[in-house]
Amino acid sequence: MSDRHPSSWPLVEGPHDPEHDPTASYALDRGYVAGLTERLAATSGRTEELRSPIGDQPLAHIPQSSEDDVEGAFRRARRAQESWARTPLDVRAATLLRLHDLVLDHQQEIIDLICLESGKARKHAFDEPMHIALTARYYARTAHQHLDTVRVRGVIPVLTRVDVNRVPKGVVGVISPWNYPFTMALCDGLPALLAGNAVVAKPDAQTMLTALLSAKLLEEAGFPADLWQVVAGPGPEIGPALVQRADYICFTGSTATGRLIAQGCADRLIGCSLELGGKNPILVLRDADIEKAAEGAVRAAFSNAGQLCVSMERMFVADQVYDRFLERFVARTEAMTLGATLDWGNDMGSLISRRQLETVTAHVEDAVAKGARVLTGGRARPDLAPFFYEPTILEGVTPEMTCFGNETFGPVISAYRFHDEAEAIARANDGDYGLNGSIYSRDTSRARAIARQIRCGTVNVNEAFAASFGSIEAPMGGMRSSGLGRRQGIEGVLRFTDTQSVATQRVTPIAPRFGLSDKAYGALMTAGLRVMKKLGRA
Repeated sequence: MSDRHPSSWPLVEGPHDPEHDPTASYALDRGYVAGLTERLAATSGRTEELRSPIGDQPLAHIPQSSEDDVEGAFRRARRAQESWARTPLDVRAATLLRLHDLVLDHQQEIIDLICLESGKARKHAFDEPMHIALTARYYARTAHQHLDTVRVRGVIPVLTRVDVNRVPKGVVGVISPWNYPFTMALCDGLPALLAGNAVVAKPDAQTMLTALLSAKLLEEAGFPADLWQVVAGPGPEIGPALVQRADYICFTGSTATGRLIAQGCADRLIGCSLELGGKNPILVLRDADIEKAAEGAVRAAFSNAGQLCVSMERMFVADQVYDRFLERFVARTEAMTLGATLDWGNDMGSLISRRQLETVTAHVEDAVAKGARVLTGGRARPDLAPFFYEPTILEGVTPEMTCFGNETFGPVISAYRFHDEAEAIARANDGDYGLNGSIYSRDTSRARAIARQIRCGTVNVNEAFAASFGSIEAPMGGMRSSGLGRRQGIEGVLRFTDTQSVATQRVTPIAPRFGLSDKAYGALMTAGLRVMKKLGRA
């Protein structure tokens, strides 16, 4: 699997005798784990056990942070940020490019850790280092385009000069989820670092090791050691401590928690960006390529076992192709290779926890009890892994069922027939969410026109989510209850800066001079305004 020296490889090899080898019951070498957890700002003396969804093996005991640890993390980050903000932009960009190479060099180690902590299929874990490499390269290559001082028009041509500077916020708090632990640990923080900020990160407890590996790679790339701090602990305890100290907050998670974070930020008059829940729609129009749509729908619904903010849980299919499409979609779903291992070849992995399994099970059982039909799937698979649930397609889901409007966040999608496209658009926009949408049609111009009517922050045509999410120059985020702000693109970096306008006036002040009365000055300025309009000046 790797040509590195075995002592540096984190996986525990082969069967060991627990009576003589205390690491035998662990999936990871404990020295490797200690090298990661020592990066935590955690002195409380408390630990939490971390176990893998693959076979329920123990992975680590994660030290927990206290509020004093959070305070110390911010203190160190602020000291590091002062120096980092003075570091030339070219140096910061070059550090991102070194990270790009490190991520690609270490991708097998990263993927193993992601799989062990999350239980996802290896091909879905691969998406994460790929996305971070894309993010690092994009922001490094566009650093000057986004962050250089820009000269804009002054009030009096030639005599008024205005420079617009981008000033770093200071210390950014990043609260990241478990579902894409490497991507979400870094994708918001990298542009924050480029803009001259420091970061205090609070990753989810279920995937802490992957987030700590990302911190290790940042330091190896050349970012100052104290610039990226990591704290661990329960969200209700540690989250508010971050909000109370940060200069800006990035949060990815549930809408309910996002509302609480937004309230805390509002109380302190600091900014935040929130990527929250979704109940994302996929529309299969009457002219769609059936095979391409069925293949895309499998990825749309079942990537990472549906534990993806932008995955699809509602499917609206034109009446003219409904039966043919469902036949192919069900067949492709039933042909998937299921498994919770570290190997390539699985099309879908496990849910991450018993809690997720219970939610998915409850949603499907509720729907079936109220009359929905299971076209395929619909049951747990403990023979594959403790929290495994089959990819599931439902039909006949109605508003009184829990899964109709509530996010399942699992491998469950509901299929609906529609008769005209206006109806499909209205149903796609039903509810409070608006994160991602997908449209399948051979007429891409018409599909793009329909996309403008879908109230989602991203809409993919003839693709599920990867086209928009992988295009780093394209802003990504939610409308309505799916969030505030955008990651990626120019918006993804400018959110970590304050705008400062510096105006320099030359020759004459913006006031009466040379003995002009106020009345004459007013008449002169009025004439100037009329001339500027005739000249087409903004």
